[in-house]
Amino acid sequence: MFNYKKFQEIQDLLKKNHKKSQIIAISKNHSQQSVIEAIKSGVHIFGENRVLEAKDKFTELKKIHPSIELHLTGPLQSNKVKLAISIFDVFQTLDREKIVKEFFKYKEKLTGKRFFIQVNTGEEDSKSGIYSKYLKEFLNFCQKDMSLNIIGLMCIPPINENPKLHFKKLQFLAKENNLNELSIGMSGDYLDALEFNPSYMRLGTILFGERNWDKK
Repeated sequence: MFNYKKFQEIQDLLKKNHKKSQIIAISKNHSQQSVIEAIKSGVHIFGENRVLEAKDKFTELKKIHPSIELHLTGPLQSNKVKLAISIFDVFQTLDREKIVKEFFKYKEKLTGKRFFIQVNTGEEDSKSGIYSKYLKEFLNFCQKDMSLNIIGLMCIPPINENPKLHFKKLQFLAKENNLNELSIGMSGDYLDALEFNPSYMRLGTILFGERNWDKK
């Protein structure tokens, strides 16, 4: 069930603090009915981690509600790139050349698509994202060689570290590389993220409750 009261509370907080941050409602592992409730509450930006789940949940909804903007916020396999392009508007997890080259194969279908590079600011082996020291080279490859529309950076801070340190690092990297948008802040740390003026905050549990892991 979608928590309209919490959504409105966060919207009011953004307005009070003159923030232009947009909320991505992360609906992975939640039902289509929950998404419909969110749409009725005024949400139009959603995030999903799995291509097939997003296809099942949003194909018809996007026809009915063409203002929906759908972000891929999880890792993408090369064999699902073509399908993903037909479903998602924004891709937040670019982090390796192989997947970028796969997108380039369908460059004629990328008009209007936007991309974030995921940076592994904590350099965690278990987490996706490119290390900071390789960012500039990877960004040049994406923009100049592959002609992708890179608009910003995304990160997921390590669980046991102060997220502000990672948000600050990402903000610095974005400015250093002339990128204007940041995707930072999740249900547990969005208040910290607000200090760094995120373009997008990815909120799931705080809006939808605990995930139904049996829901595919």
